[in-house]
Amino acid sequence: MALFTGVGAAMVTPFGKDGNIDYNVLERYIEHLISGGVSALIPFGTTGEPATVTTDEYKRGIEFVVKKAAGRVPVIVGAGSNSTAVACERAKTVKSLGADAVLVVTPYYNKCTQRGIVEHYKAVAKVGSPVIVYNVPTRTCVNILPKTIAELAKIDGIIGIKEASGDIDQFQDAAKVCLETGFDMYCGDDSLTTIAMALGCLGIISVAANPAPKYMSELTELCMKNDYKSARALQFKLSEFIHSLFCEVNPIPVKKAMQLIGFEVGVPRLPLTELEPEHVARLSAAMKEVGLI
Repeated sequence: MALFTGVGAAMVTPFGKDGNIDYNVLERYIEHLISGGVSALIPFGTTGEPATVTTDEYKRGIEFVVKKAAGRVPVIVGAGSNSTAVACERAKTVKSLGADAVLVVTPYYNKCTQRGIVEHYKAVAKVGSPVIVYNVPTRTCVNILPKTIAELAKIDGIIGIKEASGDIDQFQDAAKVCLETGFDMYCGDDSLTTIAMALGCLGIISVAANPAPKYMSELTELCMKNDYKSARALQFKLSEFIHSLFCEVNPIPVKKAMQLIGFEVGVPRLPLTELEPEHVARLSAAMKEVGLI
């Protein structure tokens, strides 16, 4: 049985004026997402700036999200590293704190082989927390090929993949492998949600769901009902809004989007910077167009 279907929110990490995680904002933010219809919470993935949070912030943040989710939706925690040993330690931490699964990005920078990818995930899976593989080669310089997905699907404890290659041909080939092997597949690109679910994805791990949980929940529900005519219309409606969320590197725009709807999540930590004024104007216009502000 799939861990979740529909929309999982790739959460931002809210920072207060003092630079620390603001747990008051985080609590209200969690309720915003769950009441908006998201079916999974995903802290400390790419959108959550995991590279710049401390070990203590990571642990306390996980504890807080798990506690506030209170079993209403699964909590899937980003636990990737370019060190297999570190990724295993993070998976142990996530498991010990009661989260439901880990989202593990491919090891970046090292540029390992396809065999290295398999061995990396095999080691993390042995920890015992269910693993969702995360393929995002534009950030990692490592691409999981469809034939490698078939190998990963055979490993106990690896339950699925978030595919964010952005290559629609590869996406289709990966979807075929997942269908043949019974491997759960989630889309990692908001702009491809309708296409991905038509190809068999169980849902989307979404950045857009942060400011627009109801829209993204509706979109995935339409797809799951095979109402692709309505889904296509909604995807088109959201197109410019989604594109504006990626006018600078994620999570710079989405943090601004959250501010625009009333959540003081702060600015990203360096080396990421605040959204440029011309891009704020574009984002604001797109959000007004779809009725978010």
